[in-house]
Formats: sequence, C-alpha cells, structure tokens
Amino acid sequence: MNPNEYITGLHHLTVSVGSAQEDIDFVTQIMGMRMIKQTVLFDGSASVYHLYYANADAEVGSVWTTFPFKKAGVYGKKGSGQIEVSGFSVHPDALPFWKQHLDKHQVKNTGIVERFGQKMIHFEDPSGVGIGVFGDANDNRNAWQTDEISKDNGIRGIHGAVLSVREVEMMDKYLTEVLGFNKVGQEGQYHRYHIKDGGARKVIELHHEPDLPQGSWTFGVGIPHHIAFATANDEQSAELKAYIEGTGYTDVTEIKDRNYFHSIYTRTPGGQLFEFATSDIGFAVDEPEDLLGHELLLPPFFENRREELIKPLEPITVPHYLKD
Repeated sequence: MNPNEYITGLHHLTVSVGSAQEDIDFVTQIMGMRMIKQTVLFDGSASVYHLYYANADAEVGSVWTTFPFKKAGVYGKKGSGQIEVSGFSVHPDALPFWKQHLDKHQVKNTGIVERFGQKMIHFEDPSGVGIGVFGDANDNRNAWQTDEISKDNGIRGIHGAVLSVREVEMMDKYLTEVLGFNKVGQEGQYHRYHIKDGGARKVIELHHEPDLPQGSWTFGVGIPHHIAFATANDEQSAELKAYIEGTGYTDVTEIKDRNYFHSIYTRTPGGQLFEFATSDIGFAVDEPEDLLGHELLLPPFFENRREELIKPLEPITVPHYLKD
C-alpha cells in the first residue's frame, strides 16, 4: 500500500484557545475567516465549545477548529512535540496588506520573512497559538470577505503546518517511509516535506529545536491539539489504520464519528497527534450551506444531554454576517 495515494492533503487543524468570544472575534475579524459551525467537544465529560472556521466555500482543507478552554480552567505548556505554526495561504501580493493589518490591530508579528523561497508572516492568536500566512500564487480557493479583508487579500485555506521536534531522524522516517511524503529540502533548522506534489494544504515542515523542552500533549489554553489529513472515506481510513499498525505504530484509534467526518488518530514519533479524517460527509449535514454557523448544534447522540452540555458554556455573540 502507498498511503500517499489515500492522503489527499490536510483536512483541518485544531487548537485549544482561551475564551470563546475572544476566539470568535480574532478568527472572524483579524484572520477574516468564515465561522461555519458551533458545536461541543465530543470526547470526555467537560462541556467545551468546538468552533469551526473555514474559507467561503467551507472546503475540506480550509478548516480551522478551536476548543476554548479558558472557562474550564485548563492550561497547557508550550514546547517541543507540538504544532508550532498553523499555516494558511494567501496570495503573495497580499502579504504587505497582512503586515499592515496585523500592525493596525496590534498583533505582534515577524513581518515578511522567507523560507524555502516562499514569503510568509508568523504571528500568534491571543492565547499564544502560532499562526502563519504563507504566500502561494497557485492557490485559487475562494477566500471569505469581511469589512476589512477583501477576497483578494483573504485566507484561501490551509497551507500547511510547522512541527517542532527535538530529534528529526524518527519523524523524518515516519513522514517519508510510513506516510509516503516527499522530503524536498532543508534550510537551517527547518526540513520541508510535500504531500504528493506539494502546494496549498500539502506542506509539512519540521523545525529542529533540540534544546526545547517537551510541551503538553493535552487540551489546554494556547496549545495546538492535532493536525488532520484528508482521506476519502471509512474504507480508506480503515486500510490506512491497518497499514500504519503494520509498520509498528500500533497506537491508532478505532474510527470515531465526528458527525461532519469520521476519524482515526495516532501519536507520531515527534509527539504530535495526527488525525486522518474522511471527506465524504461535509459540514452541511445538519444545517444548510448558507446558514452554516448560525446556531449551536449537537450530534444526534448528544441531543438527550443538550441542557446539561449547554448550561456551562460561555455566552457568545456570533459575527454580524451570520445574522443578516
């Protein structure tokens, strides 16, 4: 089996953030993404929002999801073994706008920097989660438009992710020999890998930081949680699970029902949690495409607990465009 035939690119990126309202305001106003789903964490007993954002078409490969853990009082430790930067693609000509936009909103950023011949800007959300906008002239996906961010300047979707590792060797072997990604270069402490031919939603970088202490793997404010790769359906995910286990990485979950996709999870040698999520269900399964994000929705298996789950949640105000 060649897993690279099944993995089409990134599906979504998920992080744990601070308060829900702070997150909604930052992602919809500063990042300019479309809010497409309000639901709750499906695992464990804690009542925590699970918020979804995406591009204008709510496409697989454009989705950024967050767990606001501030109200639950759960905090994490940043460090190695985590997703250091969640990367989103914009047109290269938009990068000067992004520098000006971030400065206007007093968001500390690196300014325009270059790595592997690609220009980008790194910054953090209010909880400290690392984010980047990467210039990609070949990404023609449909960006969401806001009062401040035009379609031309907006985020088209996920570009890739930068993973912090203390050791490169085992993670390199996992990415290339197990998942079938292609190593395309090294620049200083950064190693770049492509899924298939690379480009938007098909780039992974390892940042070698040998002296950085191990960070948290749990949920917690300011801590990235996992990176999800896209498969077509449950059949492919099951075959991928069996293949990964057959290579000796036996810590792979059974298929989990996430309502909008089905997933398996596995912990990598570098410490990051990888998910493989199906692309055949979609986000309009429980509300019309033009009304995505309008109200808090629960999966059928949680409806009998609605009052219990909703009561502890922080009150939120959704973006004005959802109410127009």
